[in-house]
Amino acid sequence: MEAQYTRVNKEPIQPQKKSSSLGQWICGIGFTFMIALLGYLLAKTPGFDHVGQLASAIVIAVLYRQFFGYPELLRSGIGFSSKRLLRFAIILYGLKLNIGTVLHDGLGLLVRDTGVIIFAILVTVWLARMLKADKNISLLLGVGTGVCGAAAIAAIAPIIKSKDEDTAICVGIIALVGTIFAISYTILRPFLPLSDIDYGIWSGISLHEIANVALAAAPGGQDALAIGLLAKLGRVFLLVPLCFLLMYIMKRKRSRDECSETKVEFPWFLIGFIIMSIIGSYVIGTTIPVSSEFMNGISMLTTWYLTAAMVGLGLNVSLRDLRTKALKPLIAMGITSICLSILAYFIV
Repeated sequence: MEAQYTRVNKEPIQPQKKSSSLGQWICGIGFTFMIALLGYLLAKTPGFDHVGQLASAIVIAVLYRQFFGYPELLRSGIGFSSKRLLRFAIILYGLKLNIGTVLHDGLGLLVRDTGVIIFAILVTVWLARMLKADKNISLLLGVGTGVCGAAAIAAIAPIIKSKDEDTAICVGIIALVGTIFAISYTILRPFLPLSDIDYGIWSGISLHEIANVALAAAPGGQDALAIGLLAKLGRVFLLVPLCFLLMYIMKRKRSRDECSETKVEFPWFLIGFIIMSIIGSYVIGTTIPVSSEFMNGISMLTTWYLTAAMVGLGLNVSLRDLRTKALKPLIAMGITSICLSILAYFIV
């Protein structure tokens, strides 16, 4: 009888935990969409109507984090929005890419992407050495600046054996600086003597996160956004050989057994983006007729996914972390980012 009483009282515990975890996950995703809605409404007001829904939402998210802190109970859902929804939105954006428009620019973009990565890493590390900044944090920020922000930092961190706290600080800095630059690009857009395509390329080869590129390139129109994402995804693709190069370098300093434990995650959403771009260019509208209302619906859905993803990104920005050992690496990265934007502007 006692065993039955114990079983009856203990069995419900695990389902309650699972239910609670699922509920927190759903609420976390809902939370990002709620702030996305606030961003949409804010973008309707004078002044913010020039900034747009994406930037408005991420500003609200950053301010929320500074005043109310990170909603830890909703972390799993927020993380899902900032990572999974972002990649799904990028895949959907492939439908807007006309391959015929950008095919002749593909190789040129990849060459420029390679130059950007080399420039960002070398200059950041060099400036960090001049400022006597933390080497690991500076290297992570250099890679994040040159390649693809937080995703690159997360991929490189285990290779160089970065501490978890240093990795978290770098992700926060990348999100903060990337957001500032992306919003600055949207403000500068009307004053720049660049075509929509060139503006998209400039955004794609110089900004930090994929979300930053989407945010900055959106005011240039669909062509600017599509080619900007293509340029940015070229940098994401180059993360793979960069990781293997760093693994080879670190292997010379460590034993073979330690290095064999390091794995590099392939950016599969890049393949999804390419597949969707092929479908959008050669299937939809030719082999399969699709109404404009359907395509507009997909476009709207993609925008909301991107907005929710950038809310998750903004919630990871903590201004307090910048007051400690990350200040000097932040200065080095900031100078590099400015130089990179100027350099990229002239090589577009």
